[in-house]
Amino acid sequence: MPHFDMIIDGRATSSPACIEVIDPATEAIVGTVPDCTREQLDESVAAARAAYPAWRARPHAERQDALRKIAATIMAHKDELQQLLTAEQGKPLAAAMAEIEAAAWWIGTVAESELPVHTSTAMPGQVSVTTRVPLGVVGAIVPWNFPVLLAVWKIGPALLTGNTMVLKPSPNTPLATLRLGALLQEVLPPGVLNMVSGGDALGPWMSAHPGIDKISFTGSTATGRKVMESAAGNLKRLTLELGGNDAAIVLPDVDVDAVAEKLFWAAFANSGQVCVAAKRLYVHDDVYDEVLAALKSVAERMTVGDGRDAATALGPVQNRAQFERVRDLIRDAEANGYRLATGGEPANGPGFFVPVTLVDNPPEDSRVVQEEAFGPVLPILRYSDIDDVIARANACEYGLGGSVWSSDLDKAAEVAARLETGTVWINSAQGITPFAAFAGHKQSGIGAENGTEGLLEFTVPQTIYRPEAA
Repeated sequence: MPHFDMIIDGRATSSPACIEVIDPATEAIVGTVPDCTREQLDESVAAARAAYPAWRARPHAERQDALRKIAATIMAHKDELQQLLTAEQGKPLAAAMAEIEAAAWWIGTVAESELPVHTSTAMPGQVSVTTRVPLGVVGAIVPWNFPVLLAVWKIGPALLTGNTMVLKPSPNTPLATLRLGALLQEVLPPGVLNMVSGGDALGPWMSAHPGIDKISFTGSTATGRKVMESAAGNLKRLTLELGGNDAAIVLPDVDVDAVAEKLFWAAFANSGQVCVAAKRLYVHDDVYDEVLAALKSVAERMTVGDGRDAATALGPVQNRAQFERVRDLIRDAEANGYRLATGGEPANGPGFFVPVTLVDNPPEDSRVVQEEAFGPVLPILRYSDIDDVIARANACEYGLGGSVWSSDLDKAAEVAARLETGTVWINSAQGITPFAAFAGHKQSGIGAENGTEGLLEFTVPQTIYRPEAA
C-alpha cells in the first residue's frame, strides 16, 4: 500500500499517525498519508514565513516562469496523477484526466496575469502610485470534489503575487495533491509551497494559526462560518467559496431536444458533486412533461460504476458520510410519497454508488428542494409564472450560481439579471474560467476567485506619495 508524505520546507515528511485513504468504488484502502501534528503545522508555517522575503523579492516575470514550469510538470506527470485521482475520488478516468489537464492549463493561464498599477496626479505637486503587494503566508484548504484543480486555483494566484503557502488537501482525497506537491519541489524553492495532510483538527489549527495571514477555503457554508470565526484572532484575510443550491430555470420556448443532455450534465457532472451544479430545476408547465421525459431518457442510458471501467459515465459519491446524506434525502422523498421518475434507494455496497434520481415536482418546502444534495439527486419543479419562479429561485440562503435555458437569448438575459447569484449561465452551466471572477452572494461565500478580482484577493494595496518632479 503506497504512502504519500507531506512536504515541509522542501522535504518529504511523515508523522507518528497516518490516515487511510478509501477508494469510493471498492471501499478498499488505496494509500496512507500523515496525520499532521500541531508541531508539524508550526514547522510548515515557519518554513513558509522564512521563504517569503526571497520569494516576494523575485521579479514578477520570474514568478510567472515558475507557474509555467508548474503547468509543464503537471502535464509531464498527468497519467500518474490521473490514476491517483480516480482511485481516491472515484470519478471516471476521462474526467480525472480532464481535471488534471485543466489544472495545467489553468495555472499556465494565470501565469500570464499582471497586477494593476494606478498613478494619480490629481493633487497639485504630488504623485501617488498604488500597487498591489502580497499578504505573506497563505493557508489553503481544498475540498474533495476537484482536489487537484481547486488546489491550483489557490496555488497559482497566491504564488504569482509573491505569497508563500501551506496547503491542506481533504483527508478524503490527499493522494494526487501530495504527489503533485512532491513533484513541484523540483521547480520551487524550499518553503514556498508546503503541503500538510490531516484529519478534522488540522483545518481549525490552520484557520486560527497566528503565522498565517490569509485563508483561502473551499467547502461547506457551515464550515466556512467556523473558519471565519477562528480566523478573527489575527484578522486574517479570507476567501470563502461555500455552498450552493443553484436554480436552473427552463423557459417555455426552449428547444428540449437541444438542451436535454446539457441539462443533465448541468446537474449530474461529477455525480452531482459540484458546488455550482444545477440542484433545483424549474421547468415551465408548457414543456415540463417533455423535459422530464428527456432527462429520464438520458439518465437511463448513463452507466454508474467504477471510474476505471471505460463504460462508466458517473462514478460513486466520494465518501461514506456524503453517501449517507444523499441516501437520507432519497429516503425522505420516498417516505413523503414524492414520485421518483427514475433512480431511488442505492443498492448495498461495496462502493458508494447512488443511481441518478429525478424527483417529480416535490413541494417547494421539501428537504430535497431546500437542502444541497451534493450528489446525483435532482428535484424537477413546475412553474407557470416567471415572477413567481424567480422569487422561488431567490428564496434561498445561497447565491452561488444559476442558469437560464431558452431559445430567446435576450429574454434569458433578462431573467438571468434578476437572479441573486454570483454567476449565471445561459443555455450552459458550470463553465468557470480563469478570466472571470467567481464569487458567491449571500451565504455562498466571501471574496472572489479567478479573474483580476481573484488575483487581487491575495494582495493588499500600497500607495506611495512623492513630490511631483519639477
